[in-house]
Amino acid sequence: MSEWAGQDRGAAPAGPGARRPRSLLILALLLAAEAALLWVAAAWLVMELITSRPASLGGALVILAIVLVAAGWVSAIAGSAWRGRSWIRGAAVTWQLLQLAVAVGCFQGLYARPDLGWALVIPSLLVIGLLFTKPVLAATTRDSTTPGTGLD
Repeated sequence: MSEWAGQDRGAAPAGPGARRPRSLLILALLLAAEAALLWVAAAWLVMELITSRPASLGGALVILAIVLVAAGWVSAIAGSAWRGRSWIRGAAVTWQLLQLAVAVGCFQGLYARPDLGWALVIPSLLVIGLLFTKPVLAATTRDSTTPGTGLD
């Protein structure tokens, strides 16, 4: 199904009868799971900051800030994917590439954790693959010839 029950592409479906493509739902769920894990990581970092003394307080706060920003950003991407917004494709690809870069680091070095690397690689590849499926592209592409569509 290339459009949602007569809706403009990129617009949220209206009413209970409107259906999103299954691949868009899976994409939104994968992104939501990534966001949830980032929020869990942020909570863990806060607990670590409270319960132990970091070697560098400034470094610990910067890492916490980065994780909080990432959690908020991926949450926004997941929510907007659920609504079929067009801007999510570029944002999701960017996040997945960053996640793949972290995964590469998990496979090498003194403190290598291949299990974490694979836990980052697999969802990243799934999300990137889903972003370029025909149903997701159709659901997240705005029809610029339709009057009154405006910006997302």
